[in-house]
Parts: sequence; C-alpha cells; structure tokens
Amino acid sequence: MYRQSSCLRPAYRALQRTSNSSLAKSFPALSRPSSSRRLYSASTALKTSPTSLLRPVLPSPRIARLSSTPPVRNCSYRRHNMCRTQALADVASGVNVQSRELLPANVIPRHYHVTLEPDFEKFTFEGTVLIDVDVADESKSISLHTLDLEIHSAKVTAGSETISSSVNVAYDEHTQVSTFSFDNAVAKGTKAQLEVSFTGQLNDKMAGFYRSTYKNPDGSEGIMAVTQMEPTDARRAFPCFDEPALKAEFTVTLIADKKLTCLSNMDVASESEVQSKISGGPKKAVTFNKSPLMSTYLVAFVVGELNCIETNDFRVPVRVYAPPGQNIEHGRFSLNLAAKTLAFYEKVFGIEFPLPKMDQIAIPDFAQGAMENWGLVTYRVVDLLLDEKVSGAATKERVAEVVQHELAHQWFGNLVTMDWWDGLWLNEGFATWASWYSCNIFYPEWKVWQGYVTDSLQRALGLDSLRSSHPIEVPVKRADEINQIFDAISYAKGSCVLRMISTYLGEDTFLEGVRRYLKKHAYGNTQTGDLWASLAEASGKSVEEVMQVWTKNIGFPVVTVTEKGDNTIGLKQNRFLRTGDTKPEEDQVIYPVFLGLRTKEGVDESLTFDTREADFKVPSDDFFKLNANHTGLYRTSYSPQRLEKLGVAAKQGLLSVEDRAGMIADAGALATSGYQKTSGVLSLLKGFTTETEFVVWNELIARAQSVQMAWLFEDEAVRDGLEAFLRDLTCAKAHELGWEFTENDGHIQQQFKAMLFGNCGLSGDETIIKAAKEMFAKYMAGDKSAIHPNIRGSVLGMALKHGGKEEYDAILNFYRTSTNGDERNTALRVLGRAKDPELIKRTLDLIFSGEVKDQDIYMPTAGLRGHPAGVEALFTFMTENWDRLVEKLPPALSMLSTVVAICTSGFTKPEQLARVEKFFADKSTNGFDQSLAQSMDAVRSKISWLERDREDVAGWLKENGYLK
Repeated sequence: MYRQSSCLRPAYRALQRTSNSSLAKSFPALSRPSSSRRLYSASTALKTSPTSLLRPVLPSPRIARLSSTPPVRNCSYRRHNMCRTQALADVASGVNVQSRELLPANVIPRHYHVTLEPDFEKFTFEGTVLIDVDVADESKSISLHTLDLEIHSAKVTAGSETISSSVNVAYDEHTQVSTFSFDNAVAKGTKAQLEVSFTGQLNDKMAGFYRSTYKNPDGSEGIMAVTQMEPTDARRAFPCFDEPALKAEFTVTLIADKKLTCLSNMDVASESEVQSKISGGPKKAVTFNKSPLMSTYLVAFVVGELNCIETNDFRVPVRVYAPPGQNIEHGRFSLNLAAKTLAFYEKVFGIEFPLPKMDQIAIPDFAQGAMENWGLVTYRVVDLLLDEKVSGAATKERVAEVVQHELAHQWFGNLVTMDWWDGLWLNEGFATWASWYSCNIFYPEWKVWQGYVTDSLQRALGLDSLRSSHPIEVPVKRADEINQIFDAISYAKGSCVLRMISTYLGEDTFLEGVRRYLKKHAYGNTQTGDLWASLAEASGKSVEEVMQVWTKNIGFPVVTVTEKGDNTIGLKQNRFLRTGDTKPEEDQVIYPVFLGLRTKEGVDESLTFDTREADFKVPSDDFFKLNANHTGLYRTSYSPQRLEKLGVAAKQGLLSVEDRAGMIADAGALATSGYQKTSGVLSLLKGFTTETEFVVWNELIARAQSVQMAWLFEDEAVRDGLEAFLRDLTCAKAHELGWEFTENDGHIQQQFKAMLFGNCGLSGDETIIKAAKEMFAKYMAGDKSAIHPNIRGSVLGMALKHGGKEEYDAILNFYRTSTNGDERNTALRVLGRAKDPELIKRTLDLIFSGEVKDQDIYMPTAGLRGHPAGVEALFTFMTENWDRLVEKLPPALSMLSTVVAICTSGFTKPEQLARVEKFFADKSTNGFDQSLAQSMDAVRSKISWLERDREDVAGWLKENGYLK
C-alpha cells in the first residue's frame, strides 16, 4: 500500500519546494506514505474504524453480545504448523504471539466462495459466504471476524451431513469476532463448511466494501462499489478469518446490473443471468476463477460503470480502468509502465507473475495512495492517471514510483506475506526500496538515488529522532493499533535499512538473497528473520546478528568524530534525539554502523563500527568523510574545522551529490538537537550559493525553512530577517535559471527551476511576484498556457499571499470547475496561504462543506500551518469541532490522526503545547495516540531549539545585515 502520507509524498515534495517544506520534515505524516501507501498514511499518512455515521446494525434475535474474548490462538506463524515447537521458535526469535488478539485455532480456512450484490439506492449489500475449513480440534463453534454485518442465517455441514442448520451467533464488539456455535460437534480431522448469509453497509468511510462517487460528463453523480481491505477491513465485506497468516483460496461472485463492469483479483470464469435478491429483476452474476492462496487483506472487487484501456506488451493482459468523467487515455503512461515493470520484476525476482491478468483502477474516493490487491491494484485518481500537459515533472515521478511500488508488492507481500502486522515493514519497506530501484533502472536521468537522500532517508531520520517513534518491527496486539504503523518507519526507515544492507552486501548478492527468500516462502507467511536467513545464505555473512538491532529497536545513532592526529579518528556513538535530551537509560543500544568511509582512494564499505567508542585509521587527514552517499542510517557530527574542510572538498568535487545533500541534512538536524549552533548551519548554507545540483539545493532550502518554521511565533523582525535570508539564498540562482520551460529542460532541470522560482517568489522577490501575478491573471482569464504545470502551485500561492478575496475566489472557483485531479489538488493546497481571518475561516469550513472529499481534507488545512494565524486557527477549529471531526473521521481508520497532527504540530511555545495536552487530557486517543505523541514531541523539539538558539539566530541575522 502506498500511504497518502507514504500518499503524502506529493504534498511533502510540494511543501519542500515552497515555503512550507520544513513542515514535512518535522511532521512525518506529510512525508506518506501510506503503499500501499501505500503513503506517507496523508499523516505519516491516511486510514480510519468503528462507524458512527453508518446505519446501526441491529442484531438478529439469536445474536447475543459477548463480554469476554474468544479463546486466544497462541501460534500465528504458519497455520498448518500449529505446534509447540513453532511457538517456542517464535519466543526464541522475540515474537510475543501470546499478546496478540487472535482467533481460536480449532479450524483452518481453506477456501471462500463469496457472493455479493450491492444496492446503490440503500447503500447496502447482500451477501453469502461459504467457507471450507479443516477441523484441527473437535469443535462446537467457529469464530471469525465481522464488522458492521447483520447476520441473517448460518449453517454448518461436514461432507454431505448437515451438522447444524440452527446456529447461534454471539458477537464481541471489542474484538470484532462473531462466534458461530452449534449443538453437534465436528470431529477433528474432518472437512467442514460454514455458510453465512448477511447484509453489510456500502459505507462512505473508504474501508471494506464501500461506495465511491464521481461526476459524470453530464454533471450527474455516479456511484461505484469498491474495496479497501488492508489492514483489517475485509471483515466489513464478509465474515472471514481476517489475519494475514490465515491464507486461503477465494472464489468471488458479483451480482450487478448488466451495464456495469465487475472486477476482482482473478479473471472471469463465467457470467450468467440471475434474479436479484434486492430488486427481484434480472441481473448478471459474474464468477471469477479461484485465486491462489492469499490473505484476506488482499481480496478486492469493484462494481461500476468503467472505461478501460489494455496492452498485451506483457505475458498476460494488463489494463487500466477509470470511471466516466476521467479521460481514460490519461492512464496510458501507467499502463505501459506496468507492463514493462511486471516483466522487469519477473526477471529480477526470478518468479513469474502468477495471476492471469493485472488490472489497475482509479478510484475517486480512496484514503491511501494505492493498494496492492493481487491482480487488481486500486489507486487514487491522481496516482494512476497522468495528463502530462497539465502535470509537472514531480507528478510524473510520483505516479511512476507508486505504480512500481504496488507492482513490487505482487511478489513481496502478496506471494510472500508477513505472518502478522508487526512485520508490515517487510511489505512496505521492500516495496519502497523496489520502487526506487526500478525507477533508477527505467529512468536513470531522474537520479532517484540522489533524491532518496533528501526524501526517504530524511523522513525516516526525522520521525525516528522522536521519543515517540517505534521499532521497525513494532509489537501489534489489536486491530485498532495497526493503522498507526503505516508511517515513515515502516515505509521509509524500512526501505533505508534495506538500502543499507544492499550496499553492504552488494546489490547482486542482496537480490540473490531476495530471490531465495521468495522462492522458499512462495504462497506462505514469513517473519523478518526469514529474510535475513536468505540474505545470509546468499552472502555468507551473519546478516541477522547485524540487522535485528536495526529492526527491533527505536532510533538511530549520531556518530561524533574526534580527530586524534597521526591519521587516526575517534568515533563515539549515542542515540540521537531531536529534543537533545537523551537520557542514559535511552542510550543503551549499540548499533552496528556501516561507516562507508570516503577518502581520495575511494569508498571502503567494509568498515563496521559496533562498539560505543573506537578508533579508525584514515589514509590521510586532509580529506575523509563518513557515510559515503548517505546509505547508512545515522547522523555524523564533525568539528567546525572539519565541516569547513568538507565545504572546501565539496567545491573541489571530492564529494558526491548525495554526500553534499546528506552533510547539509546532518548539520541542520544536529543544530536542532543542540550538537551544533544554528548560526553555524546558517553560515554553512550561505556558503553553498555556488552549488549547481538540484538535490543539494533542495536540502539547503529545506534546512533554511526548518529554522523559519521553528521561529514561526518569534518577533516579526526576526521572521522577516529569516525570510530575507531565504530570498538572498535562492534568488540569484532563480534568476540565473529563469522560469521559462523548454523541451531541452530535462526532468531534474524542470524541478530545479520550479523549486527556485517558488521559494524565491514566496520569500518576497518583487520581480518573480510581478511575473507570477501576470501569469495568474492570464490563467484565470482562460489562458491555460500562461502558467507552466511545474510552477502552477507556486504562482497560485504567490497570488494568495500577496492578494486577497478576489484571488481566493478565483482559486476556489478553479478548484470547483477543473476536471483534472492534479489541478484541483494544487488549488486545494494553496488555499491555506491566505492570512485574512475571513478567508482562513472559509478554508476551514471546506472540511464540513461536502465540497472536498474526505480523502482530501488534509490538503487545505496543511497549507494553514505556514503562518501563525493559520496555526492558531487550526487548533481552535479542531477544539471547537472535535465531536463533528470524530463522527466524520472514525478514529480507527487513519484520517483523524492526520488531521490531529496537522492541527497541533505547528506550535512552537510551551504555553501552546500545554493547551494541546489539556485538550486531550480527558479524551480517548485510541486510534491516533501515536500520531498525537509524535506531534507533541515535534513541538517539544522546537521549544528546546528556541530556548538554546533564540539569541544565537538573532545575533547571526544582525551580524549578516538581516536584522537591525
């Protein structure tokens, strides 16, 4: 799954290239991902649970409420291997299966036949499911997951014998488990079948089997029925064993009007005419071929009016679907890329794609960026459909990464699946790494590994530098905890760990280990140790011993370098916290640090630093740098003298682009935490004005903006001085490159020009502001060629920042009238730049207006965090509308956590933090507690930073002429 947080990658990048970029780094939710993701959760991305807006589900007379949970199954690893030996192995590997809320192990699901008929008028669906099970223990009950389903009837058969046609059903609301009890026991070793008839809710919460709406070309509203099962919402669609280790085969039948298209994971086996249970009239029943063994969270089906394009460039048909109102030809880029990517992954992974087709579909209401359902990948419209005439280079790169991320999951996640959600990173970390790896192969001119240093790596280090972070392998006990781990740790840090080990082992060896892992565990479930074992087998190195430290512990180290003379450097590692107040008990872990020592002789990847302190020899003390290309997961703290020498080395061409960008990122982060003075970092940034590379400039600007955002509530003169500094930093280069775009501009050059144009103009450059106003006027008058797509967001942002109601109305009308998702998103994101109280209120009112889809409500709100009035208004709005927000965005999904983080993370003062703490003191934070804790930690970090360096920054600004 690509998170709209790990979906918020586009928002993150947009922010990074305009005046709010530091928000994304201090606020992991705006990084993503959540795959698949899904992405960067819109908080650290996006997704939610229980149902206050849904029609109440009334139990039938025979359904009782349970106050206790059903018996707990203690072994979830491989269901066919339910034995004490496996339980002991799990304990030995540090897996606490006994703390998980799991279904009883008395039966094992083997096959489901699910039949569903959606009702587009009542927003419900009628369903039956026949589940074939193996009976592991003599049983008089079967427990499985259900949520918002009204059970009508159930019966149990074994062979030709009906065990019970009168089944009692008891429901445990806490665990979302229905227990089906019957009078006659089913014998151990037999095969049985449970048949259940039910009604479900075709909800509007973007979870389970739900409804999505869209505008038809004639302006009328269309409805389609779609799915999002990950992580635990298959239980909303049909009664099931909703745990990833309980793989089974699935046969799906969809009943619908004959004019509608029906899709599922597999290809169509048959189609027949049937009588509708809902209308009584004739409809079609589309039955799909039986799937391979797979987890419930990967089951998918769609019913709706759809257009389609297809290619036969791959071994099996590849298609893109979209509802009416979307130009299906805009799916051509993703279609062709998917065909090439599937062929590429078959070669890289050494296993053929096992399904008979690959469908991709654009869904108008979708909480994530995309979801990797096997054979039927679902996407946000903007993450699948690309109109290159109205979208910039960054959007194209985003679409390519999302498509390649989801297709990597077809092997890593679908074919081989983590056994439980604490192994989520196995899915998301690998798919994130694979998307960068394949993008680099397909589009070498994009230089994505350079961007990795300022994107995935900084998102990972940013979130993991908070006390409220979590391990890559995070213990998960209950369903309501799962959504919160779709964040920058599972996605970005997971991918960084894989990047680190692939560099250490060598890419070819790493991929050989991956191939062995996939072949050994195909159609099964794994734990992290299984991957390490395959990599160890391929490399001959003790991978698990080294890597489990990185996956089972929170945080990462800062390595402090002391130069001792005689070509010797002393290294010391300590846990790095952004707040700069690491306690001794928090600094117990010793990380195996791959040093990646760069000297004039090249890069030595063999050195590992795995003690608290150690000395290392360097060939010469005139030039060395640790963490070559920044493939290691750590910060490096040099002396001011060494930093100065590295600055000279950069100008001499001795450092790679990744080295330069990473060195700036480290310096900025170390200033935040008190290892260095902020004045020194500002001087470092000022010394890079001759830099020529986009990625390095990206990081220069982001670090300058991080100071701006931490100083957001300081004296206006200081804020103006920081803005003037950013203007001086960027504008000479912006004017040098210009803001005209030609066919000769490459992918990176387009983004470079756009970034400098936006940051220079938004920091007050009169020439660019004048040009932007002229473009804006022509564009809003109907000349769509007046603004190039690469700078559309910046131009609209400048128009609002230096305009008023007239510009606001024009942009809002543009949002309402545009039919292009990318254009509409751009308009939404810039609305928050307006500072007038009346306009701020109008922006916030959009949340409940019905004009903005629930999937997009983070967009207008996020823009408000760029100025003090907006930050204050966000918190006030949240507190005054809390009950409405909870009703609209159920906490167990993920959008509420995104909104909470947006509304609280912009603060910088102790009294503001106290207001946040007081507001939530008497409220349940289940479903977003981790996001809230991370937001407050980010605020604490800014408070500490200001206390240390408030006068230091003021002094530097005055000394450099930015403050009188």
